[in-house]
Amino acid sequence: MRRSSRSIAASLAVAAALTGCVHNGTTASAHDHDTVTLPASASTPATMAMASDSMTAPGAQNAAARLNQSPRHGEWVTIRTGSQAGDSLRLWVVYPQRSTKAPVVVVVHEIFGLSTWVRSVADQLAADGFIAIAPDFLTGKIPLSATDTVGMQAAMAAIRTLDPEVVQRQIDAAASYGMALPAAEPHYGVIGFCWGGGVSFQHAVHSPTLGAAVVYYGTSPATASLSAVRAPVLGLYGGEDARVDATIPPADSAMRAMGKQYTHQIFTGAGHGFLRAQDGMNGANLTAARAAWPMTVNFLRTNLER
Repeated sequence: MRRSSRSIAASLAVAAALTGCVHNGTTASAHDHDTVTLPASASTPATMAMASDSMTAPGAQNAAARLNQSPRHGEWVTIRTGSQAGDSLRLWVVYPQRSTKAPVVVVVHEIFGLSTWVRSVADQLAADGFIAIAPDFLTGKIPLSATDTVGMQAAMAAIRTLDPEVVQRQIDAAASYGMALPAAEPHYGVIGFCWGGGVSFQHAVHSPTLGAAVVYYGTSPATASLSAVRAPVLGLYGGEDARVDATIPPADSAMRAMGKQYTHQIFTGAGHGFLRAQDGMNGANLTAARAAWPMTVNFLRTNLER
């Protein structure tokens, strides 16, 4: 596995869809809570555009190729997360190419487990200047296949057995490991997708030291718990994802009332899982991915770079 640094591209625009995923104090100004619904358009064939776009996180179709061509240093690490036998967590760690120390971003995988696609997203975060750490929350829960990707059905079944409180402590442990690295700044954020998106928002409830949370099409926590949120939250959602989108207004109202920062974008025509399924929804997912990724990187840089 190789490595390389890369800067973020300018703005782009909108939309999403991989259906079937299952989900189990900063004062904000008014625009922090606005939902901006952007139009979707598709004039370029999605597969051609994905192949040539190295400034956006890859979709599932080109994840392996992008990962194999990466010049960045990526490595597997196993850490202890508790005092019990078997309390260990496997991490995929990718380093940026930069001359200064970097903030840490913990990448929370989908309900499908720590896949090649998730590792490629971590690699792109490293290209954008962060130390990216992707924990395998199924460590010890499911046999590894010949590659790092387990079967989807097996992964989904195993994810449903996880204790949410243990998952949050594992994120704490992954973040602590990352921030203790010699090349790291003592600041961290979290980003998650699908199941992991909901976990990321919940981590903002859980952790008083979190610097930023990015929620890709994940459900919002119970409004009664949101008073504990201290970190700014960015939510990125597909317009064709009514199940998840129904949880946005209650969270928005509660966060607004408490003066907390919750910025969210809904991409018209995009479906659930749009960053992974960039070839879906007649080009809308690719457009959404191209709009969402610069927002993600700018948000993390703004809140984590010191």
